[in-house]
Amino acid sequence: MNFPTVDEQVAVIKRGTVEIVPEEELINKLKKSKADNKPLRIKLGVDPTRPDLHLGHSVILRKLRQFQDLGHEAILIIGGFTAMIGDPTGQNKTRPPLSADEVKENADTYILQAKKILDEEKTTIVDNSDWLGPMTFMDVVKLSSKLTVARMIERDDFSKRYQNQEPISLHEFLYPLAQGQDSVYLRSDVELGGTDQKFNLLVGRELQKSNGQEPQVCLMMPLLVGTDGTMKMSKSYDNYIGIDEPASEIYGKCLSIPDELIYPYFELVTDVSTNELSAIKTKIANDPRNAKHDLAFTITRMYHGEQAAADAKNHFEQTIIKKNIPDDAPVFTYQPGSTYRLMDIISDSNLSPSNGETKRLMKQGGVTLDDKKISDPNYEVSFKKGDELHLKVGKRKYARLISE
Repeated sequence: MNFPTVDEQVAVIKRGTVEIVPEEELINKLKKSKADNKPLRIKLGVDPTRPDLHLGHSVILRKLRQFQDLGHEAILIIGGFTAMIGDPTGQNKTRPPLSADEVKENADTYILQAKKILDEEKTTIVDNSDWLGPMTFMDVVKLSSKLTVARMIERDDFSKRYQNQEPISLHEFLYPLAQGQDSVYLRSDVELGGTDQKFNLLVGRELQKSNGQEPQVCLMMPLLVGTDGTMKMSKSYDNYIGIDEPASEIYGKCLSIPDELIYPYFELVTDVSTNELSAIKTKIANDPRNAKHDLAFTITRMYHGEQAAADAKNHFEQTIIKKNIPDDAPVFTYQPGSTYRLMDIISDSNLSPSNGETKRLMKQGGVTLDDKKISDPNYEVSFKKGDELHLKVGKRKYARLISE
């Protein structure tokens, strides 16, 4: 294996990274790896609690890919066991545990999408059910003896809930131990995680030490801010960009982010080289509008290819900038003399997931009929022979309403 120099590797690894604990150990591991011509074992554990991945998930997956490109071994752990426990990380209440069937269904989709980012041939995919499942109750008791309750309460979310006199179930203490046991079983050299996973990653170090292993280095990545510019990217906050979404959706959503997120997105979720980032930062300062279009094109290209990105850019220019309705907009036909409530037309056309969402869009000025904003949920459309009305719902959904 022809590894890059240690300095070159560190430069790539530190791109976008919030914290490395401890950094000196990582450098020593990289030096030994290069001297022995032996790749490091890089561990990333993911709980398949949802089936779809967005750019927020891609931040940590891209870091794993960077380690692969440097020549190291990537181990993606599907938390088939831990997902059934439920992890409260970063939340005020526990994440609901999933059934085995839900975990498998989510995991299959997760892996399929993760392969869009990782080098499939260089990725080892394992399920922690394989080693956590067979553990006996005695094994669990022995594992629990490795950490004290006081140490557990140091974890930020546990500490806050304890101070607020909110319940903490005993099984929640087992989650960090289970994740740490993954590190012991796999003898990981480096574990990746978001900043909200720091405690769990450090538990892995402690358990490795108690088992006579060289402890892993913990590398934390930031939580990606969503398109709203305030909250972390999440489907729950409806501020996400899904990596499996249509090219036009990805392109349009990327253009909706505030200017201050352009550089972090380039740094964290794109494949542009580290050397290009300096020039990109300058362009953002001087021409944020076109820099954002560059970002949208880059991200769309990564997941859909060059031609689809070009088509998405053209679609945006035609429908948003020139305010034309796209050629592929669906057509709905109505009898002359008929009258329909616009809310029902939108619902029947599947242009909105619910009437509640349609009302919200109307209130915010997000529904137009022939460029006229419609805010009244009871607004009715009366069709005359030969009518062709152009309906727009939200930022990127269009339809032609024709009366023949």
